[in-house]
Amino acid sequence: MEIRKDLPEIFEDFSEARRNGFISAKQFKDQNKPMIGTFCTYMPQELPLAMGAAVVSLCATSDETIAEAEVDLPRNLCPLIKSSYGFGKTDKCPYFYFSDLVVGETTCDGKKKMYEHMGQFKDVHVMQLPNTQFGDQAFELWKSEIVKLKELLEEKFDVEITEDAIKSAINLKNRERSALKDFYSLGKLNPPAISGGDILKVLYGSTFKFNREDTIEEVKNLTSRILDEYNSGKKLDSKPRILITGCPIGGVTEKVVKAIEDNGAYVVFFENCMGAKAIEENVSEDNDDVYAALAEKYLSIGCSCMTPNPNRITMLNKAIDEYKVDAVVDVLLQACHTYSVETLTIKQFVNKEKNIPYMSIETDYSTSDVGQLNTRMSAFIEML
Repeated sequence: MEIRKDLPEIFEDFSEARRNGFISAKQFKDQNKPMIGTFCTYMPQELPLAMGAAVVSLCATSDETIAEAEVDLPRNLCPLIKSSYGFGKTDKCPYFYFSDLVVGETTCDGKKKMYEHMGQFKDVHVMQLPNTQFGDQAFELWKSEIVKLKELLEEKFDVEITEDAIKSAINLKNRERSALKDFYSLGKLNPPAISGGDILKVLYGSTFKFNREDTIEEVKNLTSRILDEYNSGKKLDSKPRILITGCPIGGVTEKVVKAIEDNGAYVVFFENCMGAKAIEENVSEDNDDVYAALAEKYLSIGCSCMTPNPNRITMLNKAIDEYKVDAVVDVLLQACHTYSVETLTIKQFVNKEKNIPYMSIETDYSTSDVGQLNTRMSAFIEML
């Protein structure tokens, strides 16, 4: 197929930051390489990487295009879904614009119905995710979906994705995950070496880099430099240590991190999709069945779309201890039903099992609640 390279007519209307996004994406596409857009950490990136494609996240984090999205979608829908759809519809996201294929997944009812509308203006493939992580049927379903995606990529882009290429991609992603895990593990240092805001910038920014080897080297060097400076005495003040869990965070929702750190605490661990949920565990390189290895890793992700969801509790339990967490903040996007319903489980675990304070924050992609966030965080942190 022909790879899309031309810039949209509305290029000149974009901000300088987004202009740079278009340029970097176009430079990659000028190499005649495909770009695969994704919305979820369940999507096995190793498959498109095995054929030399770039993999970019399309989860939008701004309310800029929500009004346009609400022409087609209901208002009482999660802002992530509306914003992502809006950026795709308006061609205001360089990564969506240059994506030759969008790979979605059935993690929530809102997204899977949104993909039906998105398919009218973009090539979309939806992976059918099981509702549970347990049992042979769930595993075999997800493994078959991974094989199906591999076959689709081969047919669409006229390539052969060999098992050796997949193994090489698994090794590459494992090394990238390990580098990022070593970086965010700096949050274990007490007092902290860096703020949660800086941790998030690296984790979020890494999802938009096209050269994985460069990313690995950059993150490793950054981690090493921070450790050297820390050991030389460059440390932050001791403050209450917060763990963030819940919905994906980035862009406008970084206002929650800012509210925490402006009011006397530090975020030391991100359990959500932008953080450890996607990175903590690697794909086994000892399993000769590469599709089973991929299925095992990705199906184990502790997302609220799973019933039950003990893996989220397992990760929280481990992180609270290892990162010496003083309190947990659960970030909820409005109308995200699965995470909202699961707050009771998380609150009971944090309060009763770990004996530390818990707060849930419901927000959206506007800045109208910044004042309220600061007021609530100030009162919450003051009691720690």
